[in-house]
Amino acid sequence: MSFERTQEKLKILADAAKYDVSCSSSGSNRSNINKGLGDATGMGICHSYTEDGRCVSLLKILLTNHCIFDCAYCVTRKSNDIKRAAFKVQEVVDLTINFYRRNYIEGLFLSSGIFKSADYTMERLVAVAKKLRLEENFNGYIHLKSIPGASDELMKEAGLYADRLSVNIEIPTKEGLKLLAPEKNREDFLKPMRKVQNEIIQYQAEKKIIKSTPKYAPAGQSTQMIIGASGESDQQIMWTSNYFYKNFNLKRVYYSGYIPISYDSRLPQIGTDVPMLRENRLYQTDWLMRFYGFEVHEILNNEHQNLDLDVDPKLGWALRNLQYFPIDVNKADRLMLARIPGLGMKSVHKIVQARQFRKLNWDHLKRMGVALNRAKYFLVCDSRDFERRDLSGPQLKSIILQNSTSKYQKILSPQLNLFE
Repeated sequence: MSFERTQEKLKILADAAKYDVSCSSSGSNRSNINKGLGDATGMGICHSYTEDGRCVSLLKILLTNHCIFDCAYCVTRKSNDIKRAAFKVQEVVDLTINFYRRNYIEGLFLSSGIFKSADYTMERLVAVAKKLRLEENFNGYIHLKSIPGASDELMKEAGLYADRLSVNIEIPTKEGLKLLAPEKNREDFLKPMRKVQNEIIQYQAEKKIIKSTPKYAPAGQSTQMIIGASGESDQQIMWTSNYFYKNFNLKRVYYSGYIPISYDSRLPQIGTDVPMLRENRLYQTDWLMRFYGFEVHEILNNEHQNLDLDVDPKLGWALRNLQYFPIDVNKADRLMLARIPGLGMKSVHKIVQARQFRKLNWDHLKRMGVALNRAKYFLVCDSRDFERRDLSGPQLKSIILQNSTSKYQKILSPQLNLFE
């Protein structure tokens, strides 16, 4: 095949893959063996960053953008009049190795439209990973998208060659999926996720007994939801995330703001803004659930079904629950310290360690990196100086917003004017 045609395929299929944000290699520890190619240990992908600040990247493409389904929200739907292309298995292998040798990438993120059938597509995705591992001795990061409806046998094989597997549930609720993708069944998404979960548990148990047991999807599995396409509230979205975290042990749930690509009356029209700020607030909420001890019902409930856009979800929770504040940083436990706006988990750890030796004051907290422009209204320390705390939630919110800056300032400016 000519270089020009390969280049054209790459352009089409890399562009089509940009709508999938569920890529991260966090948690994989596949090391280089037998002088092979690549090393996935401790690395991330998709221009993400490692803990030491190093940027890493990957080849992110679709195997094909041909698809038998007609999902209203998808750019590769069968009714969409776009250029179509498909890679052969060997072409993807060759591209990955050649890009790696030129130091362009450190791994592969491979997804696909569904052509012919789920098993037909999944079989080819697995074949790419298998060739890379066994024929090219490639030890870099590989993330495969699991195809809804694929057989248990193919899912089991996929996990033996990929570092991470993911099935995008696409729309947060069954009702939204039925509205926008009536050909699809929610159970088809859940079946491969259950298989991967069970295989991970089984292989981990076997490895404790037999050290030579191979790794199975060492970076776990993840999923992705499209936000803003089907009208769900933030409460519905986060309850869905909570369900998948607790029932499938997912590593990550990704939230992708819907990019209008269709004049379909069921969807936001072309020209509608992508809900970037809402997406950011959902990620922050996800972080609070996974690392800060918050439950969904504390942040989102029937009285508060959507997140505030002008403040982060932890600050929003604090402003609605002033009865818990101020918190004494020299006495409170980790859980309560983590609920103070402006304190991250690193700051919480520093506080707990430092207060073993002396009582902490404002200067100590500032040197620890605490964001005092928010935190000072919600805590007390070893100091006679304190901020006024006889303020209502709306009053505190107004003061904090007037003294804060945000990269979303243009989006928030009409809302900030309400407090002037």
